[in-house]
Amino acid sequence: MVSQKVTVKNPTGLHLRPAGILCREAMKYKSLITFTFDGGTANAKSVLSVLGACVKCGDEIELVCEGTDEETALHALVTAIESGLGE
Repeated sequence: MVSQKVTVKNPTGLHLRPAGILCREAMKYKSLITFTFDGGTANAKSVLSVLGACVKCGDEIELVCEGTDEETALHALVTAIESGLGE
């Protein structure tokens, strides 16, 4: 299991479009990918779960990857979030 904290930079947080991009990226990997925020845990492969976390601009989430490709998955997701998820 690997984890890393990352700050969401999108001006509107993880609304539908960036949540979809995050989920598509997460689904490329076999590992279980979740993130913790504000005391809760969200499945990064589920758009509804990501939207339900209500992550806003400037919020810090902790990505957690567990599985055979966990290192690669964590690096790719941190890079995607830091780059603004297409926005």
